[in-house]
Amino acid sequence: MAEPIRLVPTQTSEGGPPALPHNVEAEAALLGALMIDNRLAEDVQLKLRPDHFFEPAHGRIYEAILKLVDRNMIANPVTLRPMFEGDAELKELGGPAYLAQLTGSGAALIGARDFATQVYDLALLRALIGVGRDMVEKAVDTSEAVDPKGQIEQAEVALYRVAEEGGEQGGVKTFAQATKLAVEMAERALNSGGHVSGVTTGLESINSRLGGMHPSDLVILAGRPGMGKSSLATNIAFNAAQRYVRDMEDGIDPAKSVGAPVAIFNLEMSADQLATRILAEQSGISSQDLRMGKISQQEFRNLARASAELQNLPLYIDDTPALTIAALRTRARRLKRQRGLGMIIVDYLQLLSGGGRSGGGEQNRVQEISEISRGLKQLAKELNVPVLALSQLSRAVEQREDKRPQLSDLRESGSIEQDADMVLFIYRDEYYVQSREPKRPGEGDDPKTFEAHDEWMREMERAYGIAELIIAKQRHGATGKVKLKFESRITKFSDLADDYPR
Repeated sequence: MAEPIRLVPTQTSEGGPPALPHNVEAEAALLGALMIDNRLAEDVQLKLRPDHFFEPAHGRIYEAILKLVDRNMIANPVTLRPMFEGDAELKELGGPAYLAQLTGSGAALIGARDFATQVYDLALLRALIGVGRDMVEKAVDTSEAVDPKGQIEQAEVALYRVAEEGGEQGGVKTFAQATKLAVEMAERALNSGGHVSGVTTGLESINSRLGGMHPSDLVILAGRPGMGKSSLATNIAFNAAQRYVRDMEDGIDPAKSVGAPVAIFNLEMSADQLATRILAEQSGISSQDLRMGKISQQEFRNLARASAELQNLPLYIDDTPALTIAALRTRARRLKRQRGLGMIIVDYLQLLSGGGRSGGGEQNRVQEISEISRGLKQLAKELNVPVLALSQLSRAVEQREDKRPQLSDLRESGSIEQDADMVLFIYRDEYYVQSREPKRPGEGDDPKTFEAHDEWMREMERAYGIAELIIAKQRHGATGKVKLKFESRITKFSDLADDYPR
């Protein structure tokens, strides 16, 4: 009968604080199994890291096994021995001979994956205890500035890291893995009926140019006040959420749906104002009439029907004012974990604040906007969802004869343009034509007054209800313009019947 394996003694908590959860026997058995059958490393290394081992020497042995396997070399006690000749901690366990002892029981091969799972789960519990201890220490320490909200945000970030630990999304991917992801995107585009490989905007003319909103992308939608950028973002959010519900009802795998649950972080409007706007869009009643109660019984029935249809929509609204970028990221992580979030909309970027406590000044504001745009891009990558952030434009637009926005008009920071994967501008000529209305002619006015107003009317007729989405930057394709129909009464964008990709 084989001599029993000499294992690291299990720590006790007698006379001291409770021992951290661990199982060195499972660690030892797993290492033995890996050295007997190196093929097991292919499965285990996707989840398990060297720092997941409680015994440091075990972590180093595991790391050495992975290095050899990665070089297509056999990892066993003989090939590993030279790597541990001078290892002081392994010397305490019996020196390099300990490696051979680990392979003493072939029975560990059967349960190797179970041992790996247990080692990983216990590592998460230890990480959780670490977060808890850190929370307690910071909460009782009042020597520095007391900032409970800041501590809560930091704790949520730490907890999210523990919850998401072990996933592949943050690691280096082989070309085979990257190719698989690319093929899956193409399959989604094919199954959607063409065009859409990301989250749908619900507008075919936009989908055909952008392919939808792509995971991990930061998309900036900018425009001057009155152009309708909030309306377009709300339309896109509703369309994506509605498509997700429809796909779920049709039994489509959530991973293959081009719809998505959407979170709107609206720092400008309250949740009820935003809900009123969405109800107006879907019921065909102007939001002004809704607020003032100027609706008929039939319109109220339309409103009730639209409201009932929206009840189960996976659309989440956070109207907390003056959010910091850190708080927004914390809330988004929580929604991703709890609701399976698929897209984030921020209205609008300049109303967020950074984490710095520096004083005012133009230079500091530019740095703060840079921090915010960088934070939004990091959030998009971390959660692997598209982030659509609305942005104001500088007044330089108003000084030009052609009021169409340019990338240089992005307000306060060039980093917005740098961090964004796509920059979209919304422009409505109608807004400017309307503001240029000449004197309305009356009886007795000269012919020139009538001619000027007639010319304005023709210009107004040409621009009425038409919006342009200018694609100023796109990492996935060409730039250009998309023409849309805009119904200002109910703030709704839709495809133009005669519009084709230009």
